[in-house]
Amino acid sequence: MTSDRIDQSDDVVLRHDRDGVRTLTLNRPARANAWTMQLEEQYFAALLDAAADPDVRAILVTGAGRAFCPGMDTEALAAVSTGGSFSQQGRIRQTMPLAIPKPLVAAVNGACAGIGLVQALMCDIRFCSRTAKFSTAFARRGLPAENAVAWLLARLAGQGVAADLLLSARVITADEALELGIVNRVVESDDLLAVTQAYAADLAANCSPAAMGQIKAQLYQSLDSDLETARREAKRVFEQARNAPDFREGVASFVEKRPPRFEGLGVHLAPEQFRD
Repeated sequence: MTSDRIDQSDDVVLRHDRDGVRTLTLNRPARANAWTMQLEEQYFAALLDAAADPDVRAILVTGAGRAFCPGMDTEALAAVSTGGSFSQQGRIRQTMPLAIPKPLVAAVNGACAGIGLVQALMCDIRFCSRTAKFSTAFARRGLPAENAVAWLLARLAGQGVAADLLLSARVITADEALELGIVNRVVESDDLLAVTQAYAADLAANCSPAAMGQIKAQLYQSLDSDLETARREAKRVFEQARNAPDFREGVASFVEKRPPRFEGLGVHLAPEQFRD
């Protein structure tokens, strides 16, 4: 398992491996990590690379400096609003992170809005600093809800909360985000990265990568299925899992009171399957 390896060859997305966790840092601090096509391409490529690496068991996503991502870079927005081109053709879909078969844990360290909020919601677990602030932003830029954010928010926090946050595009604090169910935990700013890393490292050390990948698929598939369909699918995958090595190892490690030795998971996903 890789440990404490830092790769800074990527200019706008940094990678850091430690204890089975790959940390991806959005790295445009001079622009508060505002979203650009370069950042998008590197971030999605980094996610696909992490999915394929069996040494990576969990993925932590954060931002450099004092912000997570406040949305699309204002220079790009200004260019588009005055007639510049911004083609969606051929881009990887913003929902691609949901298909990564490994847990994505966000450490939202500051401003998180627009497409930055969309990508935070594409993570499975969200921790945030006490100073973080959130906004959908779209309505205040003259835009509809983009990239399935209406679907995500309605299922995460309920239709009423989604309507409020999308129609008003108001800014909410970390504490309100926790109350509404947008984030899982609020952490003091100085402790955020360490706390999130410890959580992700616990997943990496103690949870079966194959089981986590299956659970993640179940979570998102069941959002649009009825109870009986979800039950039958759970029964099907359970029958497969109980004959797999990870089940035997999980039971043996529990009985023997030792850390489990689960096999890593490497899944190669072609970027083309996620392009519009």
